[in-house]
Amino acid sequence: MPSMLLQVEGTIILLVSLIMFVIHIGMIIWTYTDATNNSGQPAFLWAIIVFFAPLLGIILYFLLGRTTLS
Repeated sequence: MPSMLLQVEGTIILLVSLIMFVIHIGMIIWTYTDATNNSGQPAFLWAIIVFFAPLLGIILYFLLGRTTLS
């Protein structure tokens, strides 16, 4: 019975990790596409910043990166 519980916990951890990975990739893609339209700075650099520091990168992008609000 304990091994069954470990399998369930492992599956839950795997699903949560997969969801977080998909959200992280989505944040990178969104930042890149938004920065190409709304920033005078290189979009690739903002995508790299969000890749290495997701939450801080998004906050910095909203505060410093966007030149127009749409």
